[in-house]
Amino acid sequence: MDWRKHVRTALDGRHPGLGRRVELVLDALILYSALSMGVETLPHLPGWAGTALFVSEVVVVAVFTVEYVLRLVTSAAPAAYARSFFGIVDLLAIAPFYLGLAFLGFGLDLRAIRALRLLRLVRLLKLARYTSAIDRIAAAWRVVKEEVIVFGITAMIVLYVCALVIWQCEHDAQPEAFASVFDAMWWAAVTLTTVGYGDVYPVTAVGRIFTVLMLFVALGIIAIPTGLVASALSAIRAREAAEDREAPSAPSSPSRD
Repeated sequence: MDWRKHVRTALDGRHPGLGRRVELVLDALILYSALSMGVETLPHLPGWAGTALFVSEVVVVAVFTVEYVLRLVTSAAPAAYARSFFGIVDLLAIAPFYLGLAFLGFGLDLRAIRALRLLRLVRLLKLARYTSAIDRIAAAWRVVKEEVIVFGITAMIVLYVCALVIWQCEHDAQPEAFASVFDAMWWAAVTLTTVGYGDVYPVTAVGRIFTVLMLFVALGIIAIPTGLVASALSAIRAREAAEDREAPSAPSSPSRD
């Protein structure tokens, strides 16, 4: 077996000798890195604990960096892997650490961006029993991608138009809450997504009537993309079930006289 195939199968948990041990170690490091981020936020953390967490972070990032490089080198199509979903996830898992080092001398605190490392947990979904589910979701996205993009652009236009209208209705009555159209966009986003924080709300009769109309529009904004994805997933599952039913059984060998 070529060394590239050795490395590739080991990282994917399919190596004939190592089995899934390498993959399990990587998964354990993913969970540890996520938990350590939470431990760092504990108040009155001893100095030795902070140092230990930093050292362990360097080790984890080093391991993830080596793994990313090895996946690039051993991949049959390195560029395709780098552009793939898991390739981007692997890059985002290590990028915050190096960005923090690059901007260390600029006085910028980029610790929050390290939260992107949590995306590395998505690799846990590569366990065998979830692979088909991931493939179905990816296939469903490819089916409805254009519709969702068009709907997303339309939703942004509706959001801005609603902000314009509510600003005209409420600006004179609430000049601080609706100081500009961009301030009104916060209210429009909260209303259209049916979150309804209640921190900003209309007080004029026209503004309240417009809000009621917006709530009916919001039902469609939430339901349409969900329905598109759900329909695509249902169609894919139905097609897979039909293919399983129609799959021909293995032909029996002809008898010889």
